Amino acid sequence: MMETDILEKEIQPNSTIVASHDRAKVVFISWANSCSRSDNIARELGGKSYKIYWGWLGSHPLTVWLKYFGQFLQTQWVLWREKPDVVFVMIPPLFASLAALPYCKLRNKPFIQDSHTAAFLHPRWQKLQWLQSWLCRHAATTNVTNSFLAKRVTDAGGHATLVRDVPVIYPIRSSFPRRDRFTVAVVCSFNYDEPIAEIFTAAARLPEVDFFVTGNPRDLAPELAENAPGNVQLTGFLPDDQYGALLKDADVVLTLTTRDHTMLRGAYEAIYLGTPVVISDWPVLREAFPKGAIHVNNTVESLVEGLRNAIQELPGLKEAAKQLREEKLQEWQQRMQELRRLFQK
Repeated sequence: MMETDILEKEIQPNSTIVASHDRAKVVFISWANSCSRSDNIARELGGKSYKIYWGWLGSHPLTVWLKYFGQFLQTQWVLWREKPDVVFVMIPPLFASLAALPYCKLRNKPFIQDSHTAAFLHPRWQKLQWLQSWLCRHAATTNVTNSFLAKRVTDAGGHATLVRDVPVIYPIRSSFPRRDRFTVAVVCSFNYDEPIAEIFTAAARLPEVDFFVTGNPRDLAPELAENAPGNVQLTGFLPDDQYGALLKDADVVLTLTTRDHTMLRGAYEAIYLGTPVVISDWPVLREAFPKGAIHVNNTVESLVEGLRNAIQELPGLKEAAKQLREEKLQEWQQRMQELRRLFQK
């Protein structure tokens, strides 16, 4: 099926934050087929989240320009129809911010970039950092997940806001089907920075544990899919309600990256649901998850040891995850007020 439809989510904001008559009209544009971070920032600010994605054209050099051109035009249609007071844009791709500029400049409205680490560090966007710097200077602010990226923004002459994570809410309707065994939800999308082979090897050494691996299997290397251990189940891309149920009902959530300065969205999604995490041992992740987490170094041995420790320490980890959730909720309140002050000037 052609994915040229605009996916819109309009969700009620946290009513404790701001009275409805004081709210600026917020639209969040994401050139992606899904992004819980975009959806939940829009929800918290009382806005609408739009996914504009011509996925059927793929990312081939011969067709990607047509995909971006079509998404550019649909972005114009959404913005001029909705006439928001502030536009949030998820990047990458960097061209999504360019699509917001005509509306924002002509109507003198601010736009805010919500920048994922890949916008700065993914090889695909490395040659376009001059464009990234230019966009940062024109945005009211660029949200980033850590101080390393914040410095990149300010060095380029832009304004940065540290938004490590955002509270998530999933429409969970039922429990996730699992056996009465220790259960690990593995959040991944089979990107180049995810040590999938190491995860599968560690799973084979823990036959008493069940692993549910998210993500579209078409993006998984065929040799890994064919040789997945028997205790590994590939769930495919899950709808929001099932994905939320999996994260909530798993004993721990495992999500890893080999790339420094990367915030793991699956990890903070888990914490907001009260589930402890096993994550990569990077400084940015130690700072963001000082409790309720076990940090591993992405090797098979470290993974096995970390998961065994999680089994033994589970009650304490769950309590620590709940404490961290409360701390993150308080931090988010401060970040949201900062954002609102920027676009209500």
